[in-house]
Amino acid sequence: MGWLKIYCRVFQFILNWGAKFLPWQKAVPVEGAGAILKIPELLRSCRVQKVMVVLDAGLLKAGIGRRVTEILDQEGLPYVQFSGVEANPTVGIVEAVRELYLREGCGGILALGGGSVMDAAKAAGARVVRPRRSLQQMAGLFKVGKKLPPLIAVPTTSGTGSETTIAALVTDPATHHKYAIMDLRLIPRYAVLDPDLVEGLPPGITAATGMDALTHAVEAYLCRSYNTPESIRDALDAVGLIFENLERAYRNGRDREARQAMMLASYKAGFAFTRSGVGNVHAIAHTLGGLYNTPHGLANAVILPAVLEDYGRGVYKKLARLAEVSRTAPEGASEEGKARAFIAAIYALNERMGIPRRFDFIREEDIPQMSRWAFRESNPLYPVPVIYNEARFRRVIESLRTGRQKRAE
Repeated sequence: MGWLKIYCRVFQFILNWGAKFLPWQKAVPVEGAGAILKIPELLRSCRVQKVMVVLDAGLLKAGIGRRVTEILDQEGLPYVQFSGVEANPTVGIVEAVRELYLREGCGGILALGGGSVMDAAKAAGARVVRPRRSLQQMAGLFKVGKKLPPLIAVPTTSGTGSETTIAALVTDPATHHKYAIMDLRLIPRYAVLDPDLVEGLPPGITAATGMDALTHAVEAYLCRSYNTPESIRDALDAVGLIFENLERAYRNGRDREARQAMMLASYKAGFAFTRSGVGNVHAIAHTLGGLYNTPHGLANAVILPAVLEDYGRGVYKKLARLAEVSRTAPEGASEEGKARAFIAAIYALNERMGIPRRFDFIREEDIPQMSRWAFRESNPLYPVPVIYNEARFRRVIESLRTGRQKRAE
């Protein structure tokens, strides 16, 4: 374990030094009720003459897609629509988006939906500008390297943060391996944050996507490297907003103030983890998405408190600060007491929103492969507070299957 820790920390030190010279940017936020009305103006500012609208069948059926395309129709803006995106988009879906984009002569992409839609749109954009590189060849850091077609992200959930991140997640259907393409070129030009698009979001999706945003913020804040004053501030802001507004949005989907706050929290958490990184929670969650098609937000929600418990004393100081920000810290509690109270608050929030404590569908025979995938994703890239080897990943995944957590100290 000693050599692994040295290797990871040296890698992260060098990457952190190099990252200071990269052209980091945020997607420009366009906020407020009715923000989708500004989409034509944004497209014209990007000189897009024909746009490809990427969404999923559910949004099409719910009429949300039509609300956006009617705005394009009214402004006389040509478009073509792809509505075949599924959860955890596969290589085949990404290639289908790319082929339609090229065949129809589009000049930009409008991604309307949750993380899966935005991931498919980003990955397709990467394939458009990199026709000789497969998605697998672009997996990892900074392997796109070319400017994407103008991309406008219109989230219809409040959690993935994909509207402002450098990442696109793709699943290989042959191996069920879910991997990430990460490049600054994948950051959308604009993020349209319209609370009217999430008012009808079902409580279960509201809960899972909200916990996804919380996971982004917490993991970003816990990272040992890559953090900046801005990413730390955004992570703390997001945690406070989520604990104040997520359950309100879950209980009353028409609470526009809570919905807008959750969209802002998702955006802030998305930037925080884009700049700071994520960690072992995500490394495990991606294996569940690939093998069992588990929604990413739900996976993160269940895994987050289990991993925080497993980290033990190594994160007490930072978790104590998060407990203060989220107002879950008991008055006069010690640093350890605050940290444990924060973890307990996550478990309790999950329970109140109907999120399970374990995943009994995990097959015992899959755990070795899940551990290998998680280990390879996390190390040496993620600047986690506690570095896991395969054995420790295996132990945590087993606890997620059985619900019996063995906390490290």
